[in-house]
Amino acid sequence: MDSAPLRPASQPHLDEGHPPPLEAAPVSWKSVGPCKSLREPPGGLAEASVGEEAQGEEDPAAAQLDVLRLRSSSMEIREKGSEFLKEELHKAQKELKLKDKECERLSKVREQLEQELEELTASLFEEAHKMVREANMKQAASEKQLKEARGKIDMLQAEVTALKTLVITSTPASPNRELHPQLLSPTKAGPRKGHLRHKSTSSTLCPTVCPTAGHTLPPDKEGKEVDTVLFAEFQAWRESPTLDKTCPFLERVYREDVGPCLDFTMQELSVLVRAAVEDNTLTIEPVASQTLPAMKVAAVECGSTNTCALSGLARACRHRIRLGDSEGHYYISPSSRARITAVCNFFTYIRYIQQGLVRQDAEPMFWEIMRLRKEMSLAKLGFFPQEA
Repeated sequence: MDSAPLRPASQPHLDEGHPPPLEAAPVSWKSVGPCKSLREPPGGLAEASVGEEAQGEEDPAAAQLDVLRLRSSSMEIREKGSEFLKEELHKAQKELKLKDKECERLSKVREQLEQELEELTASLFEEAHKMVREANMKQAASEKQLKEARGKIDMLQAEVTALKTLVITSTPASPNRELHPQLLSPTKAGPRKGHLRHKSTSSTLCPTVCPTAGHTLPPDKEGKEVDTVLFAEFQAWRESPTLDKTCPFLERVYREDVGPCLDFTMQELSVLVRAAVEDNTLTIEPVASQTLPAMKVAAVECGSTNTCALSGLARACRHRIRLGDSEGHYYISPSSRARITAVCNFFTYIRYIQQGLVRQDAEPMFWEIMRLRKEMSLAKLGFFPQEA
């Protein structure tokens, strides 16, 4: 049969972009059996021709089946390929996700390291600034202590110089009566000329013995009695020494001694002098005649009258004061100098107590303060040692 091969009605149209499927060409199939003999009987030929006709009718159906089989196999291959590609795509996507997570983790680690580095740098700078600040504070404290130590050294040197001056001015020919109080009134110790006393009475009142006996004249003794109120205030202050004027002990001393002793006629200068004494910045200098011009030396030696800057009176001023670091000087009279010196001695002693330089019991310290208060009282009343 020479008819064209039939196509199934349900055959899909050719996809665009894909090659057309292969079509099976009609081929005549012949079965070749084993040759038993060169000649076949006539009956066998008839059977063979009938088989060929039947085979010719079956060939288009077999070809169609082969085409369907090929198409189904290609579809299976295409599906398997698409599944494989999908699996590979999923794997690639998973790997990309893993790499994104790794990149994100590494970026977080980098940010954390950068933050830690910034914090470390900030802490290092802060520590460096702190060390510099502490070093500056220590340096300032050291400089302050050095300045205070130099001030103390200068004060002690001034005291030593004053003591040397007192010692040098005391000679056997003209003894210094401040160093030897028993020589202040030698005529008062013995009886007056023309008066007679009983031996026992005279020996009791004046225990002076012949020089050959080897005895000396003891200093005059005064009766002393501790004021319990003053001593209680002093003991309370001694437990925690301070220069605060509000504590009861110093408040009493300021009210009864320091204030009246430094209350001069010139009120403005008096306030400055009191502040300088409290701050330990007041300097008293003798007026040296050798520093003046030659024409004025004779006038100074003759006791030329100057005006006291504190009292305003015309007095021979042999000393001058300087307040703090100022260059100005104020000439003062001997009475004003004695009042300032008495207050300075009191403040010097209580500063020594505050600094722990006085190693005594409470009672000797108390009596020393009472002696200094006595000097202030005498100075404010006008009593002062006569200068040579």
